[in-house]
Amino acid sequence: MSEKQQRLVLSIIDFLNQSIANGTVKTDDQESLEVAVQCIGEAFGVDPSNDQQVARLSVKPATLQSIFDVYLKTKEKVEGGSQSQPSSSVPQGPSAEDKAKAEKFKQSGNSLMSAKKYDEAIDSYSQAISLDSNNPIYYSNRAAAYSSKGDHLSAVGDAELALAADPKFVKAYHRLGHAQYCLSDYKASADAFERGLKLDPSNAGLKSGLQNAKSRITDDDDDGPPPLIPDDAPVSTTGAGGAGSGFPNMGGMADMLRGMGGGGGGGGMPDLASMMNNPQMMAMAQQMMSNGGLANLMQNPAVSDMMSRMQSGDMPSMEELMSNPSLRNLASQFGAGR
Repeated sequence: MSEKQQRLVLSIIDFLNQSIANGTVKTDDQESLEVAVQCIGEAFGVDPSNDQQVARLSVKPATLQSIFDVYLKTKEKVEGGSQSQPSSSVPQGPSAEDKAKAEKFKQSGNSLMSAKKYDEAIDSYSQAISLDSNNPIYYSNRAAAYSSKGDHLSAVGDAELALAADPKFVKAYHRLGHAQYCLSDYKASADAFERGLKLDPSNAGLKSGLQNAKSRITDDDDDGPPPLIPDDAPVSTTGAGGAGSGFPNMGGMADMLRGMGGGGGGGGMPDLASMMNNPQMMAMAQQMMSNGGLANLMQNPAVSDMMSRMQSGDMPSMEELMSNPSLRNLASQFGAGR
């Protein structure tokens, strides 16, 4: 019995149990349904009372109903596009005015994303899509908003729609791989990253994501929840860590952070470029190298995600960084080195 089949079975069992609990099923039918749930679980080796198994197989926060809703929306989108124009006519794209309005909605969505107002950002991107449904960027941005609020299943749907609009839009493969990874579908995640790399073989974010996904395919029983898929996080294998050590070039990191927008302290962030030029900070970084902490840091998807956001101008606040367990642990390591 494959794990993917068991994940589906657990989703079905959850749906049936919820239907019993919320009164969707008539009282007279509840006992029969409970027996059916027990038989389904035994047949597929799924025990909803086994917390460890549920933690491994659950697709939450997605539900079977939300998965089906995404399928229907995608189906309606595809069928609507094919039926909106007679076969004998030439499809008409959005007008210049509609494109301009769509861009404004996209810009509004980007601002809302920076403010962490993800639901409002989704609404703005949806408005942009309604005006220009051929632009893959709008679907990709909405996928990012869905992932940011933890709705990775909807992010998968939007990433697929972005690729339907433009199969060569590389960023959509990253969105898709990220969302599939967060849903613990590591094979699908690896496939998405590999498809993207066929178009852009040098893309560091896709390479890193593929490496993470493949590592979980062969070792997907690791303790703890899966990390987020990293975005672009170029790491030098020379410099302070030594040639081929895998450690970043600390001298060049300040320049990298400055180029990413990390030199001005936006969004509540300190001046990261100056920090990396600070001798005390360098000494603490060297200490982390000696105990393996820096190696773990540069492999941490949360750090890679932060770097990607900084590159796009979305500077996370210090409050947000400290809410991340990995980065909070990093701060404690720095404190211990003083």
